[in-house]
Amino acid sequence: MKYFLSSLPKNILKCFTGRNLVWQIIAIGTTYVLVVTNIDWYYFVHTRLITLIYIFSPAMILGGIIPIVIPPYTIIGGYLTKTNQVRILGWAIGQAAFIGFIISSFYKIFTGRIQPSFFDTANNISKNFEFGFLRHGIFWGWPSSHTTIAFAMAFTLIYLFPKNKIVKILSFLYAIYIGIGVSLSIHWLSDFVAGTIMGSVIGITVAFAYRKELI
Repeated sequence: MKYFLSSLPKNILKCFTGRNLVWQIIAIGTTYVLVVTNIDWYYFVHTRLITLIYIFSPAMILGGIIPIVIPPYTIIGGYLTKTNQVRILGWAIGQAAFIGFIISSFYKIFTGRIQPSFFDTANNISKNFEFGFLRHGIFWGWPSSHTTIAFAMAFTLIYLFPKNKIVKILSFLYAIYIGIGVSLSIHWLSDFVAGTIMGSVIGITVAFAYRKELI
């Protein structure tokens, strides 16, 4: 808990400095390209397949529940089994999820992007942003919080266990499933892409901060 709190401000700032700042700009630039070229709209129109949506429909629920349940469960498990590494791992993925929520919500406060209307393929609203302050809340919009948090947690695990292929594969599959799932329902493609980039930056940052704690 102590290291979680002491490293939290530093890790948030690190996500906006040096190479990480460049990646944040890339996420914004990529979004601009996907929006103005209508790729966002093309992706939306051509993914209104019932089978596809059915397969990925649990993503929105899983992406909301797992970040809330898994970190404390891991921390408690570490205390109960008196396994210091498990406890620290819980704090690490918990911090990654928390920073992912903070950063994605921060962007949403100012971008106010309008979410897809699910089956409405007649009206192109993919370019609709309500720039300002809290003009469209922090639940909807750009970037996808589900994706940002999922990739933040996944890349924390991937970089903390670089030699564990099972952890790397399962973590990435989880994150990509959540990201694709929400891009087929409550988000645009560019929300997913931006969340992927930002989440990866957060995960790597947190992993490097916690790596020495696991030794």
